[in-house]
Amino acid sequence: MENTQISSKPSFFTKERGFYRTLFSMMIVVALQNLVAYSVNMADNIMLGGYDQNALSGAATVNQIFFMVQQVALAISNSLVVLASQYWGEKRVEPIRTITGIALKLGLICSIIIIAVCVFIPRPLLMLFTTDEQIIDEGLGYLSLIQWTFILFIMTNILMAALRSVETVKISFYTSVVSLLVNVGINYVLIFGHFGFPEMGVRGAAVGTLVARILEFIIVVFYLLKIDKKLHLFSGGLFKKNPGLRKDYTKVTVPVMLSQVLWGVSVPMQTAILGHLSADAIAANSVATTFYQYLKVIVIAMSSTSSVMIGNAIGRGNMDRIKSDARTLAVINVLIGLVLGIVLFLLRYPLLSMYKLSDTATDLAINLIAIMSIVMVGMSYQMPVSYGIIQGGGDAKFNMAMNMISTWVIVMPLSFMAAFWWKLPVELVVLCIQSDQIFKGLPTFIRFRSYKWIKKLTKPET
Repeated sequence: MENTQISSKPSFFTKERGFYRTLFSMMIVVALQNLVAYSVNMADNIMLGGYDQNALSGAATVNQIFFMVQQVALAISNSLVVLASQYWGEKRVEPIRTITGIALKLGLICSIIIIAVCVFIPRPLLMLFTTDEQIIDEGLGYLSLIQWTFILFIMTNILMAALRSVETVKISFYTSVVSLLVNVGINYVLIFGHFGFPEMGVRGAAVGTLVARILEFIIVVFYLLKIDKKLHLFSGGLFKKNPGLRKDYTKVTVPVMLSQVLWGVSVPMQTAILGHLSADAIAANSVATTFYQYLKVIVIAMSSTSSVMIGNAIGRGNMDRIKSDARTLAVINVLIGLVLGIVLFLLRYPLLSMYKLSDTATDLAINLIAIMSIVMVGMSYQMPVSYGIIQGGGDAKFNMAMNMISTWVIVMPLSFMAAFWWKLPVELVVLCIQSDQIFKGLPTFIRFRSYKWIKKLTKPET
């Protein structure tokens, strides 16, 4: 890639104050949005947990399907950001509109396929995750409504990704807050039958989620139509045919989709490994993972923000500035990871005091949180650098190769052997399952320092 701007003497770290203002303001808002969005999903589980165990299990089973929907949405959205943020760096909006249209069409196709599977073979689908007839019956009631949220979730995430690529992120946070409040409110009324409404149980939770997803979509579309001043998404060019842009988007999407989906398939298998351990181990891991996941939303925000920042830098075309921005982001990510790891470690006793666990489960949870604290530091480097900087810089194939090798060649076989062959202690089994967050750091660092991931993906104006 050629340097298209005249730069001053290059510095190791970026010194421009505007860079840090944009970085931290975007990161904070995206982290809050991720936190609230995660809480929307948790609301059904928490409230159903206070209603009926089979209802909770049925919803949790369906959420395994929704988890895969999330991976599809992430792949389509992240691929959009990779391309669109580079065009935004060049201040060219029309290609962003066209790429968004391509992403929306792909999202629609994927949604139709997923919903068709849920409509025509719902019972066999749920039987992949459980054979308990009571849980399956509750799951079928939940899935019959939740399946229609999949298309809304995917479309909303694509539109939010388009906005994020042009550094508009606050609307995503506000939308998620409204969604959470609506979901919790409807859940309270319909799950338990308050205020004269019928007691609907798991179907009440599904209604709450469906209404929340509809509202999310309406708010984002309204914002794009009436308030947005950057994209003007519906002003023309959204569904314009452009074979060149479609080819560019496909090149990014295919490896990203493979990476996300194959990793997504491994997660239920990892859960199944732990599910064959003792009841204390399952409870301890569930508690430890909950705390870990809440802090992980910050790491995901770091990845999303890094992707936009690097894409914009590549779009501007200053090679020295791209490198200094990348180095700055990498160091900030490590520092934030250290803080997150320390916070998780120090809060392990106060957090566990909120739960009523057996002594054995409590001791296990303490050890697992200590392990997660170390994993958090490794993840805070490798995820934002590999997904944010390297993939955001246009190199999607590296992530695909690294994830496929680490997950399916190393982590899964190692975890199975640790649990069922060597019969290692629970702490070591969990460490094996989470080990990719540590050992992926070295190849990520080597690839990062090569700067071969810097790829100009934009096409010149014609």
